[in-house]
Amino acid sequence: MRAPVSVILPTLNAAPTLPATLGALGEGLSAGLIREVILSDGGSGDATGTIAEQAGATFIKGPAGRGGQIARGVAAAGGDWFLVLHADSLLQPGWSRAVLDHLGTAPDCAGHFRLSFDADGAAPRLVAGWANLRARALGLPFGDQGLLLPRALLDRVGGYPEIPLMEDVSIARALRGHLRPLEAMIVTSAARYREEGWMRRGGRNLALQARYLAGADPARLARAYRAPKSR
Repeated sequence: MRAPVSVILPTLNAAPTLPATLGALGEGLSAGLIREVILSDGGSGDATGTIAEQAGATFIKGPAGRGGQIARGVAAAGGDWFLVLHADSLLQPGWSRAVLDHLGTAPDCAGHFRLSFDADGAAPRLVAGWANLRARALGLPFGDQGLLLPRALLDRVGGYPEIPLMEDVSIARALRGHLRPLEAMIVTSAARYREEGWMRRGGRNLALQARYLAGADPARLARAYRAPKSR
């Protein structure tokens, strides 16, 4: 019997964080969970492709844009389940047991991990706490919390949204009522929060999310998201 889970990572110049992210998948390989690891790249100019090759991962290329990159990864995958991860997010020990439990007890539902940041202090705890509350209470986990998806459910909701930003909000809304928390932690990089400031970054994210939910064009939001930040 083939392993059930295809791991999909959208990447763009991910070399600094990618080795640790891939290394954390080892326990899933040992548990017989992981069928393949697919890196869907958006035009990296660093060593991302070399790291993928050295790790034995499949490396596919296409235009940048996280939604489209994930959709291409899904199209290339052979598993009955997809585990979508950001390249700067690190699954914590015990994650494979949580995934196995989910496959056995909630086979028709998607799952997400409990978020933490690689930073200490009140601000990281506050931002992560809000993210975890939002995911559990409102059914809106975001991409840095990881997403475990059964192929049949993804097909039923129309596939992964090929939009350049807010793809995680879009898929979470489509999966409403079919999302469950996984009893395991994922630690994501706080680099952008450190660069911009925790409250500034958090407020900016909330504003973009509100604009998207109000009907704003994801392409326009993506341009705003990537624009240089004033200090």
